[in-house]
Amino acid sequence: MTTNQHDDLPAQVATDAAGIRLAMDQASAVRNTTAPNPWVGAVVASVEGRVVACGATEPPGGRHAEIVALDAAGEASRGATLYVTLEPCAHHGRTPPCTDAIVRAGIQRVVIGVTDPDQQVGGRGVQALRTAGIDVVIGVEAEAVALQLRSYLHHRTTGRPYVYCKVATSLDGGTAAVDGSSQWITGQESRTDGHRLRAASGAIVVGAGTVRIDDPSLTVRHVEGPDPQRIVLGSAAADAKVQPCIEWDGSLEDLLDDLGRRGVLQVLVEGGATVIRSFLDARLVDRMVVYMAPSLFFGSEAHPFVAGPSARSMDRLWHGRFERVDRLGADIRIEMVPDHQCSTPNEAKPKSPSKRESEV
Repeated sequence: MTTNQHDDLPAQVATDAAGIRLAMDQASAVRNTTAPNPWVGAVVASVEGRVVACGATEPPGGRHAEIVALDAAGEASRGATLYVTLEPCAHHGRTPPCTDAIVRAGIQRVVIGVTDPDQQVGGRGVQALRTAGIDVVIGVEAEAVALQLRSYLHHRTTGRPYVYCKVATSLDGGTAAVDGSSQWITGQESRTDGHRLRAASGAIVVGAGTVRIDDPSLTVRHVEGPDPQRIVLGSAAADAKVQPCIEWDGSLEDLLDDLGRRGVLQVLVEGGATVIRSFLDARLVDRMVVYMAPSLFFGSEAHPFVAGPSARSMDRLWHGRFERVDRLGADIRIEMVPDHQCSTPNEAKPKSPSKRESEV
């Protein structure tokens, strides 16, 4: 997807921060189409701050955001400022170096949100631009850009995908009734948002029990976006809706390493309770998204969203921090980031049998 100047774009960017925020808007529009490349936005503005052109990263094999914006700007790039959310590349990959194109275009100044931790970039883009005599400013709106690119930055830093854990619960923490029924605890707005999270994830993980009981398809509905790669911890029947899928019998750590090597930037864990507990015990969850409905199961017989033994004392509580709380229809959406220094009530790690992977 590319974006040139439209009527709904501001005519001017008054500050560097405004330029980066506009570039972030371009990036958000291509969030689900660029992996394993980052979703980047770029803006070309004249010396007076007039918006000349905008661009965003195209699907793999296509142009990077900087090139889309420069191509749209043409000769108006000379003497202009380029705002880009991520450091431009200086190496040959699927496409030539963006830094070469920036220099040829006559850009005078480049404002960057965050540097790229990819080992092929890692400051080389900034160095190449400065060597060519271009004024480079780094770190404008860095916190917001890092949040937008968190899955990509995490992958390039650790080699593993960023792990989201998603659950839908009642106010008293239940995910299913005694008879096993669970549809629907939350409202349509929450379910739509959950599918938006699926569409942004390269892979989705569930346990064999969930497949056996619920027979989910794990595809993207309610929103536009690609279906994630489906992974079952254990085995799935040949006629299960989740097929074709990857069946995994190895450790969770090995699974994340394998997905990272495949270029998967983000993984969504959708349960059930035993799978969620396994990821939490292994301290592999980077962010939890909880959709909480204004309803009660009453009592303790409802299925919880985390299985296993509870904390026996207050000093054994598992902690994190709330980063965002939103209202979705009648529900509440909570994002929590775990404190990975915390221990869980049961320190036993998930067993790690020999790896068996099969694509059916």
